[in-house]
Amino acid sequence: MRDESSGRLAAAMAKNATDAPASAPGSLVRALRHLLHPLLRLLVARGVTYTMLSDVLKEIYVDVAERDFALDGKRPTDSRVSLLTGVHRKDVRRLREAAHAAADAVPETVALGAQLVAAWTTRREFLDSKGKPRALPRLASQGSGRSFESLVESVSKDIRPRSVLDEWLRLGVVELDAQDRVVLRTAAFVPRRGFDEMAFYLGHNVHDHLAAAAHNLLAEGRPFMERSVHYDALGERSVEELAELAGRAGMEALNQVNRKAMACEARDRAEPSKRRMTFGIYFYAEPERDD
Repeated sequence: MRDESSGRLAAAMAKNATDAPASAPGSLVRALRHLLHPLLRLLVARGVTYTMLSDVLKEIYVDVAERDFALDGKRPTDSRVSLLTGVHRKDVRRLREAAHAAADAVPETVALGAQLVAAWTTRREFLDSKGKPRALPRLASQGSGRSFESLVESVSKDIRPRSVLDEWLRLGVVELDAQDRVVLRTAAFVPRRGFDEMAFYLGHNVHDHLAAAAHNLLAEGRPFMERSVHYDALGERSVEELAELAGRAGMEALNQVNRKAMACEARDRAEPSKRRMTFGIYFYAEPERDD
């Protein structure tokens, strides 16, 4: 077993963080090349060209310099932003003047879906004797208070349960069994179809994973948990067994954290300052490469 952590690495990488580095560390460039490969494969497959990506990167470079590298609380000048990022001053001025849409806007389907699944997987009336989400009758008249209709209405009175059901069937989040009951196909709201919804989770989950790793690499404070177990030279059968084990163990951990987070959220409603958190699980496998 090899247990990796981005953990506490050299504090020298954080030294002079407010100044433009003379050159990037070679180890960081190698890591960047490696982590960008799957992203670039996705972008090419979906028609996002280098020119389009370059424009997006310029915007983000300018935004990061402005938000995270101010001196004495003062907004950095165009010249300083250009020095930090390598973006030409004319582009810096143009990008700072342009209005940008919020990059982290949550699709309505995702926001409501997350609330519904959290209720379905944590509230006692919607769980069976083993603590698993029940298969729910579609209508309240069929379920004695435990139905998909009553679940939706307990979270929002503004959305028709039938509309939610149709959308979830389209996304592959639920299915109907032979008794016309609604069955949750996953214990966390991760659509199997629906490109916009899946793209949102790509941005949200990978952002937070990278943010944790960057925080640890820069030694900016107490390290976040950011670990993995990896092996090579495994057979196909072994990978399938490990994938099944990881799925069971991962969902158990997610459900435990979800239940605790629901209780904490209720307890912290009166807290004046709010923070957000993400806890994620992933599993990946591919053929070994010689290069």
